[in-house]
Amino acid sequence: MELIQRTQALFTDSINIKQKAAPIIIPPLVKAATLIVDSLSNGGKVLSCGNGGSAGDAQHFSSEMLNRFEMERPGLAAIALTTDSSTVTSIANDRHFDQIFSRQVQSLGQPKDILLAITTSGASPNILAATDAAHTQGMSVIALTGRDGGPLAALMQPNDIEIRVPAYSTARIQEVHLLIIHGLCDSIDYQLANLKLSNNI
Repeated sequence: MELIQRTQALFTDSINIKQKAAPIIIPPLVKAATLIVDSLSNGGKVLSCGNGGSAGDAQHFSSEMLNRFEMERPGLAAIALTTDSSTVTSIANDRHFDQIFSRQVQSLGQPKDILLAITTSGASPNILAATDAAHTQGMSVIALTGRDGGPLAALMQPNDIEIRVPAYSTARIQEVHLLIIHGLCDSIDYQLANLKLSNNI
C-alpha cells in the first residue's frame, strides 16, 4: 500500500507541474517550433545535444524529425550530437569532455541552423560551450531548461528561445521536457502541412 501511495504521489506531482508549466512554456514552445520551421524551409537543420536523460531527449527529438512523429511526411533534417560514440570519445580524449558538442557544432553548424540545447540545470559546461559555438557560427539556440535557467539563461541572445520548466526536481523537469519535444514535433508537422497546402493552391 505504501508503494502504491508513493507512486500515486509521483503521478500527481507530474500532473501538477505540467498544469503549472503550461501557460509559461506554451508561448515560447510555439515560437520555437516556428523558428525551426523557418530554418527547415530555408535549408537549415537542427543539431540537438544533452547529457544523460537529456541526451536521450536529444536523440528522441532527432528520431521524430528524421523518421516521423504522428503523420507521414518526408524526413526533416536533424542530427543528435550525442550518438556518434567514436566522435564523442575522440573529442573527449584528445581535447576535453566540455568540447564534445561544441566541436561538432563548429564542424557542422551553419548560420541557418538551430541548436537545440537540453539541460535541466542550465549549467552543463559542454552545453554552455555548444551554445557559445552556435553563436559563433551565427546559429539560433533553443534551450530547454529548468530551475532558474542556470548560466545558460544568461547566454541567450535576442534570436534565441529559452523554454524553462518551473520546477526543481530533475525527474519532473525531464518529464515536461519530453512533453515539450512532442509539442515541438506536433507544431512543426502542423505548420509544414499547412505550408504545403498553401503552396499547392
